[in-house]
Amino acid sequence: MNNFINEQASLLLVDDDDVFCQVLGRALEKRGYTVTVAHSVEQAMPLAQTEPPEYAVVDLKMDGASGLTLVHALHELDSATRIVMLTGYASIATAVEAIKLGATQYLTKPANADEIVEAFGHLPSPHLHFNAQVTTVDRLEWEHINRVLLEHEGNISATARALNMHRRSLQRKLAKQPET
Repeated sequence: MNNFINEQASLLLVDDDDVFCQVLGRALEKRGYTVTVAHSVEQAMPLAQTEPPEYAVVDLKMDGASGLTLVHALHELDSATRIVMLTGYASIATAVEAIKLGATQYLTKPANADEIVEAFGHLPSPHLHFNAQVTTVDRLEWEHINRVLLEHEGNISATARALNMHRRSLQRKLAKQPET
């Protein structure tokens, strides 16, 4: 399979992780894309409005607006834009929403450049099929707790207060990572 593009295709890379953008940007440039980087939806919108990209890689969760907002806006600007949504917080609900808003594919992090290029070629189906098993309630709870913990910069006490939970109960739940 040839992952190179014959002419320089424009690609908008939107993620709030600087290092990830640098590494992925270089890898995508080696595959023939002209990469423009933004670190938020607010930074990306003027870039996209000035010159709608042929391709876009958008992170779901960033400071400010959600990546879903950008997916919708990019699709409105140019419905031919091939958009790959990346996230570290995968869920069926957000995958379905991303596809409905115009994303070509939805990948979980860490995704490499080859997976992203391959995802651009994926044709979205009106009938989404997921190979993954249905996520258990325990797993969803554990992911939610970890998301709130991340928002509170690893502070267990602040996370427990935000979740209205006793600190020891929170620690027990964090220690038991459920199966998917």
